[in-house]
Amino acid sequence: MSRGITRRRALAAVGAAGLAGLAGCSSDDGTDAETTPTGTTMGDTSVSGTVTIGVLQPISGDLQYYGQQGVWGFSSGLGYKAGEEPSVTAESGSQTVSVGDVDYELLIRDTQFSADNAQSLATNLVTDEDVDMLFGCASSGAATRVAETVAKQAGVPFMMGPAASASATATAETCGPQIFRASENTAMDARSGGKYVARESDVSTVYLFGADYSFGRAVVDNYETVLRDEGVEIVGKRFVPQGYSKWDGLLDNAVDAGAEGIVGGFTVATLPALFTSYLQGEYEFTVFGGFATEITNSVVGGLLQNQLGEPLTREKLDGLGVGPFTTRYHWNQYDNEINNTFVDGYVDAYGTVPDLFTSGTFTAASAIVQGVEESGSTDGADIASAMREMTVTDTPKGEDGYTFQGYNNQARSEMTVANIVPTADEWNDTWGAAVQPSEPVARVSPDETTIPADSDEMDCSL
Repeated sequence: MSRGITRRRALAAVGAAGLAGLAGCSSDDGTDAETTPTGTTMGDTSVSGTVTIGVLQPISGDLQYYGQQGVWGFSSGLGYKAGEEPSVTAESGSQTVSVGDVDYELLIRDTQFSADNAQSLATNLVTDEDVDMLFGCASSGAATRVAETVAKQAGVPFMMGPAASASATATAETCGPQIFRASENTAMDARSGGKYVARESDVSTVYLFGADYSFGRAVVDNYETVLRDEGVEIVGKRFVPQGYSKWDGLLDNAVDAGAEGIVGGFTVATLPALFTSYLQGEYEFTVFGGFATEITNSVVGGLLQNQLGEPLTREKLDGLGVGPFTTRYHWNQYDNEINNTFVDGYVDAYGTVPDLFTSGTFTAASAIVQGVEESGSTDGADIASAMREMTVTDTPKGEDGYTFQGYNNQARSEMTVANIVPTADEWNDTWGAAVQPSEPVARVSPDETTIPADSDEMDCSL
């Protein structure tokens, strides 16, 4: 980690929603693979046929943007492997992308952010549509339900994403040899953000807040473990319902407990009220945490404009003492050929820059295509076998930017740290928020971001 960042006395961390390894790869017979001009890594095996993937995402309702990121990122991964711009839209129905002689048929279903709907739709996809694989969901509760009651029961490979609860790939109930996740999770948020705070600031006491459901509890639990391991004292912990608004009293409680910082695991449903109370209450906390999605940054940016006046400037934001923040991925955090192609194609296809969840879902699709090519098969079980311990060649974080861990099939990848800055003029048309992440001020190695195999938090055996 970078050690040159200004040290701060206090923080409030807000949970988000936010390195290249060995170059090249080998085919199953040990011969060197050959890279095609489109960037697709091909071994000696020729394969043709159809891979049918059941896609489960919320593509309607208040949080449809989460599902859109899931579909658009996945589409971008397939498009990159095909040497084409992404073409899949976030609509229910069947859409097909061809990569070489293999057709990837996507049967897209709208979960409406409901675990019950996700389970029912997944069951139908497996029993009636006979899909080779499943991909989804944006809700951690839905992803966990599908893993436990459908994918593991039927033995169908399931690529989770962008659902972020760390427990989904850390507990025996949900993990398994057929369950994969390329998308970053809450443990990666906490292990990156918590270590950064502990090592780069003077914070010694923290009060933990979280939304009272799987995502919020996962954020709080992982921050608690990481901060304590780094020598930071936890002076209190409280879970509140989604949409909770009476923050003045709770923030006062944190002050009374002697907290120099606050960690909060919240999405856009709760963040506006917390942030408003923080800004209006003249608390001495400095805001650290995770950069979230465009919809959350839009709310935060609007609150900052109301508090500081327009236009926002770097000087105003610096004076407020907000940040820096860790991020799983944003479009400007990586400068490489794959990411540059990804950003250009995504903007052309969808009119917005790639957001927090899109690198993980791009990589999910890229890994599946690589699994087909390395196994020489379109059968789901063969693809899953090829993906175990795979280093994914083509990712927005660079070549070989993600590797599936052998003990739980969770991909580890680098995380970055960035300041909050006014949105640059060049992004005004493609990023609908008044604030954006700066260029990275620090990077967190993949080896430091995920739960180790020997951790007490890891109860997954493949």
